[in-house]
Amino acid sequence: MEIRMSTRLVSLCAALAFGAAALTGCCGSDDTSAKETAAPSTAASSTAAAPLAFENAWVKAAEKGMTAAFGTLVNTTGADVTVVSAATPVSPMVELHEVTGSGGQTQMKEKEDGFVIPAGGELELKPGGYHIMLMGLKQKLEPGGEVVFTLTFKDGAKSDFTAVVKSFQGGNESYAPGH
Repeated sequence: MEIRMSTRLVSLCAALAFGAAALTGCCGSDDTSAKETAAPSTAASSTAAAPLAFENAWVKAAEKGMTAAFGTLVNTTGADVTVVSAATPVSPMVELHEVTGSGGQTQMKEKEDGFVIPAGGELELKPGGYHIMLMGLKQKLEPGGEVVFTLTFKDGAKSDFTAVVKSFQGGNESYAPGH
């Protein structure tokens, strides 16, 4: 009985996906606004038409103040892609950051020219390196939750992705004012 129900569910999902794809193909328009506003499909993924995939996307859990998003930006095109900004409903101020220096002399600063991901390449966002900084959190981010982001590219295109919230103590970095 369980196998039949599972098979029916899979068949129903496949039929719905096929119907959605058929409807999208029938539009006959070059308007990309529908692609830009599409909801993210799963954690750590981006919209179908996006030039980037965001693999293993996650956000450090935080009660208030500041936190950051990490993962790997993968360029799925044959040309360099530049991410110039990011936004999320959970934070009024989001910046692209990098950590510079070494040892005890490191400094976090905004990457004003954005993140450049080479053609067919990737850029790892990680604690102590490149990251997406969230400041002035509007809500507590608890492990297991999800945060939706919108990336804006140099050409003005946008792409959404969802990152899972994780508890993280490694490096015990502090996202404090005056970073």
